[in-house]
Amino acid sequence: MDPVSPLEQALHAARALVLADLVAGEVAEAHVVSLVEESVVQRRWWVQQWPDGAEYVAGLVAQDVQDALLERYGRWPLCPVCGSGDPHALDVEPELGPDPHWVCHKAGVKVASVGSLGGFRGGESPS
Repeated sequence: MDPVSPLEQALHAARALVLADLVAGEVAEAHVVSLVEESVVQRRWWVQQWPDGAEYVAGLVAQDVQDALLERYGRWPLCPVCGSGDPHALDVEPELGPDPHWVCHKAGVKVASVGSLGGFRGGESPS
């Protein structure tokens, strides 16, 4: 059996982190998980072209899924920090860099690492 390449390790890790956040937000339905898979396929090609970008894949997959959900269902993950005002989504920072985090720009706080939304509710389930 061949060992798993660093590229595949990065892609599997990115998939797992984003799925963990989707599960935490109770939005990991089959059609949403398909969005993760679509992103991983696209990012596999991207990392094959730029192997040094492997450490950025988790943040990029999170952003891809967030964008796809916005287009189809609405904002995700909703900010668990701000208790008043209009509901708003968290953003991934850095946009292209290692160690991506979900941040709330309104409150100016880092909420959680991608993959660690944990007990925060990320919004209602897309229908």
